[in-house]
Amino acid sequence: MDFSLSDEQLSLREGALAFARKELADDLIARDRDGVFPRDLWKRCAGFGVQGLPFPAAYGGQGSDVLTTVLVMEALGCGCKDNGLLFALGAQMWSVQMPINLFGNEEQKKKYLPPLCSGQLIGAHGMSEPGSGSDAFSLSTTAKRDGSSYVLNGAKTFVSNAPVADVFIIFANTDRSKGFMGISAFILDKNTPGLQVGKNIGKLGLRTSPWSEVVMDDCRIPETQRLGKEGNGAAIFEDSMAWERSFILANYVGGMERQLETCINYTKGRKQFGKPISKFQSVANRIVDMKVRLETSRYLLYKVAWMMDRQTPSTLDAAILKLYLSESWVKSCLDATQIHGGYGYTTEYEVERDLRDSVGSTLYSGTSEMQRNLIARHLHL
Repeated sequence: MDFSLSDEQLSLREGALAFARKELADDLIARDRDGVFPRDLWKRCAGFGVQGLPFPAAYGGQGSDVLTTVLVMEALGCGCKDNGLLFALGAQMWSVQMPINLFGNEEQKKKYLPPLCSGQLIGAHGMSEPGSGSDAFSLSTTAKRDGSSYVLNGAKTFVSNAPVADVFIIFANTDRSKGFMGISAFILDKNTPGLQVGKNIGKLGLRTSPWSEVVMDDCRIPETQRLGKEGNGAAIFEDSMAWERSFILANYVGGMERQLETCINYTKGRKQFGKPISKFQSVANRIVDMKVRLETSRYLLYKVAWMMDRQTPSTLDAAILKLYLSESWVKSCLDATQIHGGYGYTTEYEVERDLRDSVGSTLYSGTSEMQRNLIARHLHL
């Protein structure tokens, strides 16, 4: 594997870092406290081209390869402290835009991808249900055929972006007798009669990324809104999860780099017992561990991006990446908090927010337990 980056890629990464530091720096402490989604920053990201990075120019995208896209997301994580905004961007790109790009027909691509890339529309992905959790295919939501239409009934929960979304991808059972082969995917506009979006659900972290329940009550849509073939929903979901599992945490590699720089600067300036605390081995060791996690996470991320660019099956590598990167992010956030001592526990120093935000990374896009199960299966255990 050759991870040599071109001058163009390096320039784009530097540009993304500069953009994030200048354009995505607002009063995040207040927004995090109040759980405010930054629509203006979302549009700035679209203006920079973030939402369109890996999508064809014919549909409003930038036509970038996967590794280049990952480099930009990494840079945004280094320059922008709003993990909620970056999570929301990733959720739309990988689980809404990518399935439309790969499984949508020409009419659907032309209708939805350009406004999603431009920031005009915001997308949400509804699979999880109140009673299903990690058992993703145990769906109670149904889509019954009625002539040339489908009528959807059911509820989804923990739907990222739902309170601000304009378009939803919803998975439902079209034939329960076929098991997971009876699941289909549908594209719903927010003004579809019978579609109800709940209030924003409060949560520990990622507070600037809103999520809520979505309820379908006799929600009638034309069959032209079905994504892919009937019964192909499980394959669409698995493919979108492969993308999301692989790359929704890309910004945290940049976040770990930002944390590392912050901790190094803090420990060199903070003195105890007459010398900088960086000279104490217990402190230095934590920073060393942070550096090791950063570099190994970056290698795993680039490796999976390299494989996806070459259309090489990477289920095992993606699971290893998701497991390692998410748990490394949590550990580094804990180290950063400990290094800052009492200051790390305060809102003002903004270390505690990273820690709160990090916990969810071991849950969404497949829990750490699910990733371990995937890895074990590949090892024939």
